[in-house]
Amino acid sequence: MAARKNATQPKLTDYQDRLRAAGLRSTSPRVAVLRELESATSPLSHADLVDALGEEGYDRVTIYRNLTDLTEAGLVVRADLGDHVWRFELKREEKSHQGTHPHFTCTDCGTVACLPSESVRLTSTKGAPKSVAARSVDIQLRGLCDRCA
Repeated sequence: MAARKNATQPKLTDYQDRLRAAGLRSTSPRVAVLRELESATSPLSHADLVDALGEEGYDRVTIYRNLTDLTEAGLVVRADLGDHVWRFELKREEKSHQGTHPHFTCTDCGTVACLPSESVRLTSTKGAPKSVAARSVDIQLRGLCDRCA
C-alpha cells in the first residue's frame, strides 16, 4: 500500500465542490476514492483502492466505475508504469505534482514513487520525436529503491 501524507485532509464539502465543478454528481463512493487518492503519496492501483475502501462497503466494480468517471472528468490521472497495471493519481494543482511527472518503480519490491519533474531533464536532439521537446512523454525509471538496494 502507498504511503500517506500527514497533511490535513480536505473537508467533505471540498470534495463535493470539486466533483460538481467537474460535472459529476457527488456520491459517497466518489468522495471515498478522492479522499483515498488525496492521502496517497504515490499512484494507487485499483487493487490498492479495493483494499483500502473494501471495509467501507465499496466493491471492486463500484471503485472501478468511479475511477473511470473521475479520470474522464479530468480529476484523476491514469498511468501504466510498464507492468500492465493501471495506477491512479489525483490531478494536483501544486507545482511539484503538476501534469506529467516521472515515476520510479523498484524492480525488487514493486514500490512506485512520484519524482519531482526537475529530477529528470529531457533534451531534444536531432532525430528525437517532437513530443520529447514538448515534454509530452511519460518518464518511467526502474531500479532498486533505497530499502532494497
